[in-house]
Amino acid sequence: MLPDIIQRFAQIADHQAILTRYPFPDRRQAWLDRLQLNIPELQCLDALSEAGGAQYQAPAVDVRPKGIAPQGDAQGIAAIAEAARREPGGIQTPAQLALRSAQAHSNLHAFIELAGETQIAEQAQAARERFQDGLQVPLLAVPVAVKDLMSVRGFHLTGGSGGPTTGAEATDAVAVQRLRSAGAIIVGTTNLHELAYGITSVNPHFSAVVNPRSADHIPGGSSGGSAAAVAAGIVRAAVGTDTAGSIRIPAACCGVVGFKPTYDAISRQGAMDLGPTLDHLGPITQSVDDSALLFSVMAGLPAQVPERLADLQGVRVGIPRRYFFEPLAADVSRAMDAAIARLKADGAELVHIDIPGVQDASALQFATLCSEATAIHWERLLARPDSLGEDVRVRLEIGQLFPAIWYTRAQGARKSLAQNFQSAMQGIDILLTPTLRTTAPPNGAKSLQVGDTRMPLHAAVTSLTLPFNLTGMPAISLPCGTGDNGLPVGLQLAALHNHDWRLLAVAARAELLLKDSYQ
Repeated sequence: MLPDIIQRFAQIADHQAILTRYPFPDRRQAWLDRLQLNIPELQCLDALSEAGGAQYQAPAVDVRPKGIAPQGDAQGIAAIAEAARREPGGIQTPAQLALRSAQAHSNLHAFIELAGETQIAEQAQAARERFQDGLQVPLLAVPVAVKDLMSVRGFHLTGGSGGPTTGAEATDAVAVQRLRSAGAIIVGTTNLHELAYGITSVNPHFSAVVNPRSADHIPGGSSGGSAAAVAAGIVRAAVGTDTAGSIRIPAACCGVVGFKPTYDAISRQGAMDLGPTLDHLGPITQSVDDSALLFSVMAGLPAQVPERLADLQGVRVGIPRRYFFEPLAADVSRAMDAAIARLKADGAELVHIDIPGVQDASALQFATLCSEATAIHWERLLARPDSLGEDVRVRLEIGQLFPAIWYTRAQGARKSLAQNFQSAMQGIDILLTPTLRTTAPPNGAKSLQVGDTRMPLHAAVTSLTLPFNLTGMPAISLPCGTGDNGLPVGLQLAALHNHDWRLLAVAARAELLLKDSYQ
């Protein structure tokens, strides 16, 4: 006997209007099977009240740093740029080395397309000319990888999906163009979970991305290729997108830094949409400084690294134990406790807070993303459904079954949730949570044991990251230790809208405090 909520969806699936609009009756069972994985979210949506009033609207963006942050003292990509300024003839070399490294690590399937030698030379020449003309090129000669979800001139845009493609892109996405103008050299476009609609980066068209830390565990998704390229040392910096955690999840799985800025702080123009009210662009890097440099450039700000904090005296850190820490795998819980103790010893004031309504976040995300993604990809779904991998196809198909009132109510509830975060964080500088409830899940896992709770894979992996997509708040993941299996544990820090630079400053200090906890 099917649960009542699934029976109701079965009736919708059998409705003549559905069958006329999408004439694939043989797909019905696949829809019902998929929906059974989300029964808790469906039941929550069904019970959602009219509360929430007006629909959610992201606040205006103003991520200009307050005051002047220090410049020029960063390591990593800043050191590459400084070396190129001293020896302009070597501008091409870092990109050539990255290209060779990518070829040597082809078994990771981190890239969909690599630049050719001619493309590298042309980009290097353009960067050299900008430098010689006296223009600001803070990323001079820095090799960067870009998720194949945004337009990159000279590369094909696939979205990680199958079917026919057009020729190479003639223009860059805004974020990519800003990177080039800053002197960066694009060495390739990275692999991803198809259409950015998943968390494993198992791609049926371009092979599964391999986690450089452990080939037996997922690299996370959807920006798995970007995280793998950074974790393997192919590049120090890559661009990803984040709709439910797709920058922070792979960063945590692969043991690198992933930063999701305030919603729309980085222009999404030229990037493929999945859930337009949830999508963010941001960097995946080897350090917080590197993330700050890429963020500032892609956001159209002067390139800089975060303010240097001598300690965390005066920084109030909110710890939302309910929901974010319950349940956790035992090894993740230990790593969190150790990280929190180090921040406290450095002067941070810990404040235990509660965020009403956060327990409904997964349901709100489910209604929002299913509806928006299906609307975005509807024509593709009708015209070429067989070009889609099964997991993505069925997720796009079930979106047509959702009652419109669920989407409307979810947006009202998003507004209430954002207000609850705002209220709970009054007087709080930073929110601290784990990034994931476990370390990187094993390949092929459908569910995970998290403490005393058995959870579906999607719930275990995305539940701690997606609240910050619903609210548009900036959030960053950085490694803070290792689990019992030797895999990295991710620490997530978040802040209120437009407090990106305060968040980065605290993250840089936390990175320094935790640097010996994970190698």
